[in-house]
Amino acid sequence: MSAPLRSAARSRRAALSAAVVAVLVVVLLGWAVTSRAAPLLRVDRSVADALYVGDHPAGWLDGLLQVATAPGLSVVRWLVYLPVLAWLLARRRWWTAGWVTTAVVLVAPLTAGLKDAVGRIRPQFAGGGAAYDTLSFPSGHSSGVATLVTVGLVLAWPLLGRRARRGWPAAGLALAVLVGLTRMWLGVHWLSDVVAGEALGLGVTLLVAVAFGGLPGGRAALPGGRAALPGARTVTEAEVAR
Repeated sequence: MSAPLRSAARSRRAALSAAVVAVLVVVLLGWAVTSRAAPLLRVDRSVADALYVGDHPAGWLDGLLQVATAPGLSVVRWLVYLPVLAWLLARRRWWTAGWVTTAVVLVAPLTAGLKDAVGRIRPQFAGGGAAYDTLSFPSGHSSGVATLVTVGLVLAWPLLGRRARRGWPAAGLALAVLVGLTRMWLGVHWLSDVVAGEALGLGVTLLVAVAFGGLPGGRAALPGGRAALPGARTVTEAEVAR
């Protein structure tokens, strides 16, 4: 097996391993919530009480938090990725557009289904979760921003240089953590909601990328480096599987 094939195979194994761990985190947290595991509930309550900004925060603070939490919204994902999808379709990158669209679309109904299955009530702060009639686990903003970040990193990875491959994951992680914190500062989610949401977005996106061949070297990946040169090709899924 050539070096590019070995690299693509390693990427696939690493992504699958990360996705399995992420899914297990969601399952275990969901089980702990539905079984009302006392240690988890104590941690959730302590963190919620410590982070909640209060029922009547200053107007500027509330506005700042609403802006900071916005990257988790579905509308933001579409505002970011509709131009990307148009660019991919214009270049006939059908498989790439397919996996990106699937990941961006799939996370919302999966999150909603888990909310209904677990049936957890939001933190009952007067200025926070008590004002919502929707359920809490997992956090939709957290799953949304994790999807936003993971799709962006996987899609752009072949195009990034060595320095960018250190900087952009750090920036993406910081954004995901920030959105998760805002959900607790605003008093609308528990810590376990946020962790499960982030894990769900990460796991679903990686599984979709693997299924479509969207990882670097796959049929749905963008060409980068030598693969971007005229006459070069990307590694096919069949070759990776050999």
